Amino acid sequence: MVLAACGEAPDEEAETTSDTETTADAGADGEDATGGDTGEETAVAGGEDNSDFKACMVSDAGGFDDQSFNQGAYSGLLAAEESLGITKAEAESNSDAEFGPNIDAMVQQGCNYVIGVGFLLEDAIQAAAEANPDTNFGLLDSGFQDADFAPVELENGKPILFNTSEAAFLAGYLAAGMTETDKVATYGGLPIPSVQIFMDGFSDGVDAYNEDNGSAVELLGWDKEAQNGSFANTFDDQSQGASLGEQFISQGADIIMPVAGPVGLGTASVAEGTDTKLIWVDSDGFLTTEYGDLILTSVLKDMGPAVEATIKEGVDGAFTNEPYVGTLENEGVSLAPFHDFDAEVPQELKDKIAEYQEQIVSGELVVESPNAP
Repeated sequence: MVLAACGEAPDEEAETTSDTETTADAGADGEDATGGDTGEETAVAGGEDNSDFKACMVSDAGGFDDQSFNQGAYSGLLAAEESLGITKAEAESNSDAEFGPNIDAMVQQGCNYVIGVGFLLEDAIQAAAEANPDTNFGLLDSGFQDADFAPVELENGKPILFNTSEAAFLAGYLAAGMTETDKVATYGGLPIPSVQIFMDGFSDGVDAYNEDNGSAVELLGWDKEAQNGSFANTFDDQSQGASLGEQFISQGADIIMPVAGPVGLGTASVAEGTDTKLIWVDSDGFLTTEYGDLILTSVLKDMGPAVEATIKEGVDGAFTNEPYVGTLENEGVSLAPFHDFDAEVPQELKDKIAEYQEQIVSGELVVESPNAP
């Protein structure tokens, strides 16, 4: 478990890392409603006003403009502000040491619901939830656990989880069907369950393709059975992504799936000018990065709608600690379009991927991972 301080953040820090303003809809008088304590109403689409409900978010170290995980989660907070008329606040973390102070700053600002973005915030969110029973908390990509790592339930803590192995299976099958070198690769940011679950599914997809076609596509960077592989040991140092990308390209991999947030941008930078393609994760990298011409597809984790839905539960007075789990069936995870590569993907391969998706949704095929929620 990652230990993080939970002391109160200085007022200056809260001011510089939080945005507590909500902006009136264009149909209103044009003035802003500030904070959540002034009593001023905020006009939103449909005339709904829940400005007395304050939803807040604390990022992982990648920040809200990471073109991946944090950005996807933050889109849900923005959507809830617009659709529900809530007040919002947020704090960007630059390091693990800021998790606890940033969460405490949100509590001190009177947030009704505080969401931590990522597995690494588990300790700090859990400590805050236990210390503040009148505030509700959400945690993306992790449940809660005791000192012996046994799962625990918190009355005011909601895990927001995603079974990304299902969509990653489809990506692995696609990669194995599209490689021209018979070598594909994946690596993670840190060896944590929310990362390794992508790699597990990807591995199974490659194996399924090999079994279906009598092929011998090799996966570099991950051994599912041993739960061992390549990691950048960071989510923000792009030079590590460049180094791993160069390593895999030199070994012959022509499709790489980084599961490492902004670190993957380093891989993209060294893939330019080569025949190497990328598979992005969390968000649609074709849309969120400048490397769309390299991105074959993305394994999507639809965090925005999940975040918005849990905020709505709070607004409606219906918050529960029951985990949300995104799957292919409920469209919480999915495979992105092939965009520029659509014409290059054989129809037979597209049809097989669609068939496997139907089997996973129906339960006929279960993608198993020791890291699944």
